Amino acid sequence: MYRNLKLFAILTNLLLLAGKMSFAQPQKPIKVETVADTGKRFSLEDLQVMVFRYHPIIKQAALLGESARANVLQSLGYFDPELKAGFGRKLFGDTEYYNKWNSELKIPLWLAGADLKVGYDRNVGTYVNPESRTNSQGLSAIGLSIPLGQGLLIDARRNTLRQAKIMVQYAEADQLKEINSIWYTVAKDYWNWYYAYKQFELVNEGLDLAERRLKALNRQMLLGDKPQIDSVEAYITVQERMIQKEKTAIELQNARLVLSNHLWNESGNPLELPLEALPQQVSESIRQPNPLILDTLLGRAADEHPELVKLRSKGAQLEIERSYRQELLKPKLNITGNLISSRTDFNSTIPGYYDFNWSNYKLGLEFAFPLFLRSERGKLREVKIKQQELNYDVQQFGREIKNNIRAAYNDLSAYASQLSVQVRSIENQQILVNGENQKFSLGESTLFLINSRETKLIDMKIKKESMVAGYQKTLAELYYKAGTRQVMGQN
Repeated sequence: MYRNLKLFAILTNLLLLAGKMSFAQPQKPIKVETVADTGKRFSLEDLQVMVFRYHPIIKQAALLGESARANVLQSLGYFDPELKAGFGRKLFGDTEYYNKWNSELKIPLWLAGADLKVGYDRNVGTYVNPESRTNSQGLSAIGLSIPLGQGLLIDARRNTLRQAKIMVQYAEADQLKEINSIWYTVAKDYWNWYYAYKQFELVNEGLDLAERRLKALNRQMLLGDKPQIDSVEAYITVQERMIQKEKTAIELQNARLVLSNHLWNESGNPLELPLEALPQQVSESIRQPNPLILDTLLGRAADEHPELVKLRSKGAQLEIERSYRQELLKPKLNITGNLISSRTDFNSTIPGYYDFNWSNYKLGLEFAFPLFLRSERGKLREVKIKQQELNYDVQQFGREIKNNIRAAYNDLSAYASQLSVQVRSIENQQILVNGENQKFSLGESTLFLINSRETKLIDMKIKKESMVAGYQKTLAELYYKAGTRQVMGQN
C-alpha cells in the first residue's frame, strides 16, 4: 500500500512538472521595437502619444482639412485676373485683307460681381468691318462690366467660394469625428488587453496555489496524514486550472495582437507589443464620476460635437445656396462701358482726362428674363426642402447626443458602485478562504470546500478586473459620445 501511495505521488509530481514545461515553452520570438520609454509598463498615455504621432488613419484624417482648403484655393481661381490676346492677318497679292490684334486684361471684382477690363485693339486692312476698324496706332480702352439685376448680390463664383470656405469647417469637424472614433477603438482595445492580462495573471496565481497544495498533500499522504483521495481531488483542480490558464493565455495573445494593430513607428512600419509589456496599474478606489463632468460634456457637445458642427456647416452652405437661387429669380441686366483712347504709351505719364473722356466710349446693355422661371423656382424649392430636412436632423441628433451622454454617464456611475461592492466582497471572500484553510489544517474541513471557496475568490477577482476594464471603456465612451477625447488622468 505504501509503495502504491509513493508511486501515485511520484506520478502526479511528474505530470505536474510536464504541465509546467508545456506552459514554459518559449514562444516564437517577435522582432519588435520599443513602444514606450517607461520600461515594461505600457500606459494608455504612452499609447496615445504613439497613436496621434504615427497612426496612418490619423494622418489620413488630417488630409480631410487639406482637401477642403485645396477646394477653397480652386474656388479663388474664379477671381484670378485673365489675360487674353489674339492676332490674325491675311495678305493676298498686294492686298492686305486684314491685320488684327486684340488683347484684353480682365480683373474680376468681388464687389457687385463686376469685371474691370483693360484692352487694346488694332484692326486695319482693306476688308476689315468698318465698325471695328481702327487707325494704324490702334485703340486702348478701360471699362467695367456690371450686372445690375441677376448677379449683383451673389453670382456663381461668389457662391462657389463661400460654400468652399464653409466646407473647411465641415471637413475639420469630420476630421475630428474620425480621430475620436479611432481613439475610442484604441482605448477599448487597450482595456481589453488589460483585462486579458489580469485574467491570465489571476488564473496563473490560482494554478500556483493549487500546485503548492498538491505537493503538500502528496507529502502528507506519504506520511499517512491525508487520504489518497485528497491528492486526486487536488490534482484534478490543478488540471482544471492548467486548462483555464491555457485558454486565458490564448486570449491574452489575441488581445495583444489586436492592440498591436494601432502601433506604428515614425517611418510608417508596423510594431508589435512586446511580450514583456505590462498594462498600467489602476487604483481600486474608483470613485463616482463628478456630476460637473456631465454638465460640462453636455454643454460642450451642444456647441462643439462634430456631428452637430457638420450639420450646422451644411445648414450655412444651404443658406448660401438659397440666396444664390433667389438671385437667379431676378432678370439679367448687364451693362458694359468702356472709355476709348488712341493712346498706346502709358510709361511717361498717368492717363488723364484727355486720354480717356466721356466723348469717346463704347456702351453695351444685355437683358434676359425667363417668363415662367420654372427651373429656378424648382431649384429654390428643393433647397428650402433640404433646409427643413436639415433642421429636423439637427433636432434629432441633438437629442440623441444628449441622451447618449447621459446613458454613458449612468453606466459609468453603475460601474463605480458595483466596483466598490465587489472590492468589499473580495475582502470577505478572502476571509472565508483563510478560515477554511485553518479549519482544513485542523481536520475540520475538506479540500472540496477549500477549492470551491478559492475558485470563487479567483472568479470574483477576475470579475472585478472585468468591471475595471468596463469602467475605463465606458469612460472613453462617455467622452466619445460627447464628441471629444478623454484627458489622461481625468475621471
